[in-house]
Amino acid sequence: MRLVVQRVSAARVEVAGEVVGAIDRPGLVILAGVTHDDQPATVDRLAEKVWTLRILDGERSCEQENAPLLVVSQFTLYADTRKGRRPSWSAAAPRAVSEPLIQAFVSSLRRRGAEVATGVFGAHMEVALTNDGPVTLILDSLP
Repeated sequence: MRLVVQRVSAARVEVAGEVVGAIDRPGLVILAGVTHDDQPATVDRLAEKVWTLRILDGERSCEQENAPLLVVSQFTLYADTRKGRRPSWSAAAPRAVSEPLIQAFVSSLRRRGAEVATGVFGAHMEVALTNDGPVTLILDSLP
Protein backbone atom coordinates (compact mmCIF):
# COMPACT_ATOMS: atom_id res chain seq x y z
CA MET A 1 0.00 0.00 0.00
CA ARG A 2 1.24 3.47 -0.82
CA LEU A 3 -0.11 6.58 0.89
CA VAL A 4 0.47 10.23 0.15
CA VAL A 5 -0.38 12.02 3.38
CA GLN A 6 -0.93 15.78 3.34
CA ARG A 7 -1.53 18.03 6.33
CA VAL A 8 -4.39 20.34 5.42
CA SER A 9 -6.42 23.14 6.91
CA ALA A 10 -9.47 22.01 4.87
CA ALA A 11 -10.27 19.69 1.94
CA ARG A 12 -13.11 18.31 -0.13
CA VAL A 13 -13.71 15.78 -2.89
CA GLU A 14 -16.40 16.14 -5.53
CA VAL A 15 -17.94 13.68 -7.98
CA ALA A 16 -19.98 15.12 -10.86
CA GLY A 17 -20.07 18.52 -9.14
CA GLU A 18 -21.38 17.14 -5.84
CA VAL A 19 -19.32 17.18 -2.64
CA VAL A 20 -19.07 13.56 -1.47
CA GLY A 21 -16.52 14.03 1.31
CA ALA A 22 -15.02 17.00 3.13
CA ILE A 23 -13.14 18.14 6.20
CA ASP A 24 -13.47 21.73 7.35
CA ARG A 25 -10.78 21.93 10.01
CA PRO A 26 -7.11 20.93 10.27
CA GLY A 27 -6.48 17.26 9.52
CA LEU A 28 -5.04 14.97 6.88
CA VAL A 29 -5.82 14.08 3.28
CA ILE A 30 -4.69 10.58 2.40
CA LEU A 31 -4.36 9.46 -1.20
CA ALA A 32 -4.26 5.65 -1.01
CA GLY A 33 -3.10 3.11 -3.58
CA VAL A 34 -3.09 -0.67 -3.25
CA THR A 35 -0.68 -3.14 -4.82
CA HIS A 36 -0.98 -6.90 -5.34
CA ASP A 37 0.82 -8.01 -2.16
CA ASP A 38 -1.19 -5.92 0.28
CA GLN A 39 -3.07 -7.72 3.03
CA PRO A 40 -5.51 -6.64 5.76
CA ALA A 41 -2.67 -6.67 8.32
CA THR A 42 -0.70 -4.24 6.12
CA VAL A 43 -3.68 -1.92 5.93
CA ASP A 44 -4.20 -2.04 9.69
CA ARG A 45 -0.53 -1.18 10.40
CA LEU A 46 -0.66 1.79 8.05
CA ALA A 47 -3.92 3.02 9.58
CA GLU A 48 -2.28 2.94 13.01
CA LYS A 49 0.76 4.78 11.65
CA VAL A 50 -1.32 7.54 10.02
CA TRP A 51 -3.55 7.97 13.09
CA THR A 52 -0.55 8.42 15.39
CA LEU A 53 1.85 10.33 13.09
CA ARG A 54 2.89 13.51 14.89
CA ILE A 55 2.71 15.88 11.91
CA LEU A 56 -0.05 18.26 12.94
CA ASP A 57 0.69 21.66 14.43
CA GLY A 58 2.82 21.38 17.56
CA GLU A 59 4.00 17.89 16.60
CA ARG A 60 0.65 16.41 17.55
CA SER A 61 -1.17 13.49 15.96
CA CYS A 62 -4.70 13.09 14.63
CA GLU A 63 -5.28 10.82 17.61
CA GLN A 64 -4.23 13.56 20.05
CA GLU A 65 -6.18 16.31 18.26
CA ASN A 66 -9.17 14.21 17.18
CA ALA A 67 -8.41 15.62 13.72
CA PRO A 68 -10.42 14.50 10.69
CA LEU A 69 -9.11 12.56 7.70
CA LEU A 70 -10.18 12.50 4.07
CA VAL A 71 -9.25 9.23 2.31
CA VAL A 72 -9.22 9.14 -1.49
CA SER A 73 -8.39 5.96 -3.42
CA GLN A 74 -5.81 6.53 -6.15
CA PHE A 75 -4.47 3.62 -8.19
CA THR A 76 -2.19 6.00 -10.10
CA LEU A 77 0.19 6.02 -7.11
CA TYR A 78 1.50 2.74 -8.55
CA ALA A 79 2.25 4.11 -12.02
CA ASP A 80 5.45 2.84 -13.61
CA THR A 81 6.89 5.54 -15.86
CA ARG A 82 10.36 4.09 -16.40
CA LYS A 83 9.73 3.10 -20.03
CA GLY A 84 8.19 5.24 -22.73
CA ARG A 85 5.63 7.97 -22.26
CA ARG A 86 2.61 5.91 -21.31
CA PRO A 87 2.47 4.82 -17.65
CA SER A 88 1.98 1.17 -16.83
CA TRP A 89 -0.55 0.38 -14.11
CA SER A 90 0.47 -3.26 -13.66
CA ALA A 91 1.66 -2.72 -10.06
CA ALA A 92 -1.77 -1.43 -9.01
CA ALA A 93 -4.09 -4.11 -7.65
CA PRO A 94 -7.36 -4.67 -9.53
CA ARG A 95 -10.60 -3.31 -8.11
CA ALA A 96 -11.63 -6.69 -6.67
CA VAL A 97 -8.51 -6.59 -4.46
CA SER A 98 -8.05 -2.88 -3.85
CA GLU A 99 -11.59 -1.73 -3.05
CA PRO A 100 -12.01 -4.04 -0.02
CA LEU A 101 -8.56 -3.03 1.26
CA ILE A 102 -9.34 0.69 0.95
CA GLN A 103 -12.59 0.04 2.83
CA ALA A 104 -10.62 -1.91 5.47
CA PHE A 105 -8.20 1.02 5.81
CA VAL A 106 -11.09 3.43 6.42
CA SER A 107 -12.72 0.99 8.86
CA SER A 108 -9.44 0.58 10.74
CA LEU A 109 -9.15 4.35 11.15
CA ARG A 110 -12.76 4.58 12.33
CA ARG A 111 -12.23 1.78 14.90
CA ARG A 112 -9.51 3.97 16.38
CA GLY A 113 -12.03 6.79 16.78
CA ALA A 114 -11.16 8.75 13.65
CA GLU A 115 -13.64 10.95 11.83
CA VAL A 116 -13.10 9.83 8.22
CA ALA A 117 -14.59 11.25 5.03
CA THR A 118 -13.99 9.49 1.71
CA GLY A 119 -14.17 9.86 -2.01
CA VAL A 120 -16.01 7.38 -4.25
CA PHE A 121 -13.96 4.36 -5.28
CA GLY A 122 -13.35 4.24 -9.03
CA ALA A 123 -15.10 7.55 -9.74
CA HIS A 124 -13.61 10.54 -11.50
CA MET A 125 -13.02 12.83 -8.54
CA GLU A 126 -11.97 16.43 -8.09
CA VAL A 127 -9.97 16.92 -4.91
CA ALA A 128 -9.47 20.42 -3.49
CA LEU A 129 -7.31 21.03 -0.48
CA THR A 130 -5.33 23.68 1.31
CA ASN A 131 -1.98 22.09 2.15
CA ASP A 132 -0.79 23.37 5.53
CA GLY A 133 2.94 23.91 5.85
CA PRO A 134 3.19 22.41 3.28
CA VAL A 135 3.59 19.01 4.86
CA THR A 136 3.43 15.99 2.54
CA LEU A 137 4.70 12.49 3.33
CA ILE A 138 4.80 9.26 1.35
CA LEU A 139 4.28 6.04 3.30
CA ASP A 140 4.85 2.63 1.74
CA SER A 141 3.97 -0.73 3.22
CA LEU A 142 6.95 -2.87 4.01
CA PRO A 143 7.12 -6.45 2.72
